[in-house]
Amino acid sequence: MENKKELRTWLNKMELDHPLVIAGPCSAETEDQLLNIAHQLKDSDATVLRAGIWKPRTRPGNFEGVGALGLKWLQRAKEETGMKTTTEVANANHVDLAMEHDVDILWIGARTTVSPFIVQEIAEALRGTDKPVLIKNPVNPDLSLWLGAVERMYKADIPNLGVIHRGFSTYEKTRYRNNPEWQIPIDLQNRFPDLPLILDPSHIAGKRDIIFDLCQTALDLNFDGLMVETHHDPENAWSDAAQQITPDSLKQMTIDLRIRKQEGDEVEFRNRLSTQRTQIDVLDHKLIELLGKRMKISDEIGRLKRENNVAILQSRRWNEILGKMILEGEDHNLSEEFVLRIYKAIHQESINHQKKVVNEV
Repeated sequence: MENKKELRTWLNKMELDHPLVIAGPCSAETEDQLLNIAHQLKDSDATVLRAGIWKPRTRPGNFEGVGALGLKWLQRAKEETGMKTTTEVANANHVDLAMEHDVDILWIGARTTVSPFIVQEIAEALRGTDKPVLIKNPVNPDLSLWLGAVERMYKADIPNLGVIHRGFSTYEKTRYRNNPEWQIPIDLQNRFPDLPLILDPSHIAGKRDIIFDLCQTALDLNFDGLMVETHHDPENAWSDAAQQITPDSLKQMTIDLRIRKQEGDEVEFRNRLSTQRTQIDVLDHKLIELLGKRMKISDEIGRLKRENNVAILQSRRWNEILGKMILEGEDHNLSEEFVLRIYKAIHQESINHQKKVVNEV
């Protein structure tokens, strides 16, 4: 992607002394609800009011948004509070309606990003606009698909772009609604450091009690902003009630978050060091998670060996693994000694797991 530095211009023009904060309800429900929330947010760090107008739900029968009527409510909220506005667009018709109602920032949702056909249709509808367009990561953990959506927008002469990290769907049960998979936005950030990166902690968390920790991790990783679902009465929200927080909670959170604003060589060093250490923390967490998954498979292998009266140690298989891992380690600048030590420890833990399974009564 050429002229990447142009991508940050729209964010710089906002002249904020803190990361960008986008807040508002998952869904616009009524005019009174949206205006109530907007007025509670106008004196906070949130400078952009978000609200879902069209709500694509995973299964039919749930509240799917009030439709174009809600765009008038957004306009009124903007007039009364001075906040900028943003909403999700999922097709060219949504784009046209949002533009007619002077929505300031448009975002493309995760379900839309997965389809290059729809993304291209939206890009054509937006061609040449100077409004910022934010692209959420696709539902599945595919960096190329995410970047492909960005590139389609850029090729449609849309200079003001950004991306939103909202986590990735998984069939596995985790503490998150959508796994953060931090390494994917880290890779995107390393490749395109001038592409504004915003966190959507609400969709990653799925519940409000871990939103703060997610936001802090994002800021430690040098994210440019946060999009937090905020509702004046979260428990009774018409959609995604469990993951929304109150405006007062948002205000307190932005006070408590550690945000580095100083300048200078020493501070720059500490900031960069903190960012890199957070990246290591993310990778270490992933390593432990992967090792845990590996040992679960070892348990299953132990059960198979017990049922078929097969010895735990299979020397030929073990030597094949070591040989392959040493070669792969060389490709990643890892010494043979290091790979041997790591895999001997993994192998021993695997044997311990299988012994326990084989000897179960």
